Amino acid sequence: MSLASSLNTANSIFRNTSQQTSVLSTNIANDGNENYVRRQAVVVQTIYGASTVQNERSQQMALLRQMSSSTSQQGAQSTLLEGLTTLSDALGGNEYQLSPSSYLANLQSSLQSFAALPGEYALASTVVTDAIDVANSLNNATATTQEVREDADAQIFEEVQRLNKLLAEFKIVNDTVVRQTATGGNADDYLDRRDTLLKEISEIVGVSVNMRENSDMVLYTSDGTTLFETDPREVTFVRTFTYDSTVSGNAIFIDGTAVRAGVGGNTDGQGSLAALVQLRDVVAPTFQTQLDEIARGLIEAFQETDAGGANELPGLFTWPGGTVPPTGTVQPGLAALIQVNPAVRSDASGDPMLIRDGGINGAAYVKNTAASSGFTDLINSYVDELAANRSFSADADLKTDASVLSFASNSIGWLEELRSNATTANENKQALYERTFQTYSAKTAVSLDEELSLLLDVEQSYKAAAKLVSTVDDMLKAVLEMAG
Repeated sequence: MSLASSLNTANSIFRNTSQQTSVLSTNIANDGNENYVRRQAVVVQTIYGASTVQNERSQQMALLRQMSSSTSQQGAQSTLLEGLTTLSDALGGNEYQLSPSSYLANLQSSLQSFAALPGEYALASTVVTDAIDVANSLNNATATTQEVREDADAQIFEEVQRLNKLLAEFKIVNDTVVRQTATGGNADDYLDRRDTLLKEISEIVGVSVNMRENSDMVLYTSDGTTLFETDPREVTFVRTFTYDSTVSGNAIFIDGTAVRAGVGGNTDGQGSLAALVQLRDVVAPTFQTQLDEIARGLIEAFQETDAGGANELPGLFTWPGGTVPPTGTVQPGLAALIQVNPAVRSDASGDPMLIRDGGINGAAYVKNTAASSGFTDLINSYVDELAANRSFSADADLKTDASVLSFASNSIGWLEELRSNATTANENKQALYERTFQTYSAKTAVSLDEELSLLLDVEQSYKAAAKLVSTVDDMLKAVLEMAG
């Protein structure tokens, strides 16, 4: 090897080690950055025999797709569980102390006590107090249910705005990637940013990825709607600010296609939007229907009839409608309107003993015509009516033939079964996400130990090149001395 070729070799080593050191330094600086994909500086031989360094990015497209999918599933499941937990908390948590079912059990017990001592005014007042608790429970549960819907609608609005911003940035980054790839530039930093945007988009809506020429990325929703192809598709939503049982929320449209609500406790929805629509349009309205049916059943169970057994009117429980709603037919919003009749409330100048005697709706409805202090027929009939089976609407997603007490208990069972399934599914999907993340990180993230080891190898290469230059220098000095 001539001295000139030795110097060229050393120069090549210096150049390569400089580039390798730069890449390794960048990797080390991004240790712990989950949005950074490790670079590799690989020394290759050109067709002319020279060595050069090529930068390679440790991309794993299959794992990125899996990461996107698991992120979408986890995002939907955690969103659904959060909403179900809010509804459960409104019932008093695990003991359900604030649920209509618990207060109904208290009402049944106080009625039985009153039947045993029908002349006790204090026991009549206790019945009224427990009835007020039942009505308040239904009112409060309805308010919480509608707040869940309202909050879900507000979150949808925020998520749609966020999604549109992410898609707008995605276009800028994707266009840069395509341009850099087509012209042979370095698109690594833009690829990192695009992958990060993809993960954030996946939290909001399920995404499938298709790659085209020059690393151009196309996004579709999990239902097959085009989300991004060269340009972002329009995502639109009109917010509804106030909810009650009669209000339906507006749909979310992606490229003109409505986002489908998730189904089940182990939701099949992907992304937070599908879960929010499920909460707003499926779970909360069904629970509200159950509350409305409990309220209707109570009005029906405690209704009064006149001496002829006709002219049914609300008794202990009433509502502004002033009639007994038809059996088995949902009266939307009834749970928010039900109240204890002022005629039996002592704080409204009413008489609690009307529960024993009848006549809440006037003299024609009095049953204890003899004014007997031991009269129990009406009280016992109320106890029987609470335990008697009656028809409920199938829209409540519960048994259509049950007592008011059983129906109220079944409502809790329905909600808790849904929440239990959602909790188990959330744990499973969280575990899947973590495993996928760990696998993805193992392939793409920076390992500080590995980078430092490679840095030592580069250092040895540098030392070898420096030694070669020193040797050539000594040889040149010897030649010059000989020429002397």
